[in-house]
Amino acid sequence: MADEAKKKKWRMHLLDELRGLAVVCMIFYHAFYLIGEILQIEWGKILCNFFTPAEPYFASLFIFLSGIACNLSRSNVERGVKLGIVALGITLATYLYDPNYIITFGVLHMLAVCMILYGLVSKYLRVIPVWLGILLNILLFIFLYSTSLGKFGIPYLKMWDFPQEWYTTNYLFMFGFPNETFSSADYFPLLPWMFMFFAGGFFGRLIRMKKFPKWTAKKHIPPLAFVGRHALLFYVAHQPVIYGICIAVQWFMSLFNPAEKK
Repeated sequence: MADEAKKKKWRMHLLDELRGLAVVCMIFYHAFYLIGEILQIEWGKILCNFFTPAEPYFASLFIFLSGIACNLSRSNVERGVKLGIVALGITLATYLYDPNYIITFGVLHMLAVCMILYGLVSKYLRVIPVWLGILLNILLFIFLYSTSLGKFGIPYLKMWDFPQEWYTTNYLFMFGFPNETFSSADYFPLLPWMFMFFAGGFFGRLIRMKKFPKWTAKKHIPPLAFVGRHALLFYVAHQPVIYGICIAVQWFMSLFNPAEKK
């Protein structure tokens, strides 16, 4: 009985710490973006531009870890539906604040759809060997990384063009085919990001089998582990909090700027 209880309590804290790191990076990145865009403060723009090249990497880490977590959930469909409601709430809130900053299909929208898809097909994916599934999904992610730019292929080697007709409709943006009128302050289409998520889903099967060293189950940076365990709460809360702070600062600055009042 003691051994069974110990097994149930086993947790790979390294995953929490990595998830926490990814969330912290995204929070700082979004803060710099909003400081530069809303407050028009130059150092915010400079830091946002400086960290922009790194953004796909910590976003990939967050999405990959979200895929891993699907192996530890009782109902991914239910989780996806709940997250989808939260994501739609963010869309509505950002639209009401300023349509120019609306989040039409951001990372939470994408994760919600992926969780539902994973919950529906996970039993069929079990027939695919773990490492083959990881490899195929990573290759598809790389191959389709430039979908929203109208291209597919291997970056820096050989690229082809998608049919331009796919980019003229208003209904394919979630798949990575936005038209010229599409707008989203945070945009993570299913192509290619769903494949990073599913790569994490396959990798998570190794976590369930506990095929990792014991040190991965120990806490090394407790604050990051805490953020990682409550990643969704921090991610959802940070945007309205930063928005609110920026709006408050903008209002405060306008009190000392007669031109703003006019």
